[in-house]
Amino acid sequence: MSILVVHPGAYYHIEGFESPRYAGYFDALVRPEDLPKTDLSVHNVVLIPCRTPADRMQPHVAQLRAYLDAGGTVVATGESESQLFLPGITFTPQPTNFWWWLTPGADLGVRIAAPDHALFEHLAQRDVTWHLHGWFDPPDGVEVLAVNGEGKPILYVDDITTAGRMVITSLDPFFHHGSHFMPATTRFLDGFLPWMRSELDQKAQK
Repeated sequence: MSILVVHPGAYYHIEGFESPRYAGYFDALVRPEDLPKTDLSVHNVVLIPCRTPADRMQPHVAQLRAYLDAGGTVVATGESESQLFLPGITFTPQPTNFWWWLTPGADLGVRIAAPDHALFEHLAQRDVTWHLHGWFDPPDGVEVLAVNGEGKPILYVDDITTAGRMVITSLDPFFHHGSHFMPATTRFLDGFLPWMRSELDQKAQK
């Protein structure tokens, strides 16, 4: 099992990938500019984290597509404009209410759409609820895991678009965890990263 992280180098990326809490989940780190010197095929997963500048990823569109077409898995978290460098993504941004939770009884509207999915053995609804930055219109047949208040996907697994798999979300946990802002994001990573490691390891053994 090998997970490669694209590491853009911001303070919240450093906290997420190099600090002791999560560093053990990752096997290799690479700057976006060094992807052409990297053999993606030796990694079961390529993780592209929150707020990775799209212009640093766009030169590598063909390399990422070849990796997916060969059966690889890409995990891409929010606020990176993934639609500019990954296939089959249609994203609609929305204004973000950063302080909704200060209103008594407020409900952001996020709901788990696939409660029987293995991910939700690790996560509860409150762990995927912090902010909304937008939603997706994914291809028919993908597995939608979480939706916003209007039922639009914010987290899904796409085994349709390529021969590989993409786990796509508009949630931005690494940014908020690394900024020490929003405890839900740390809970999300506490569950998501073990799931990513164990689930993709099982897939790799098949």
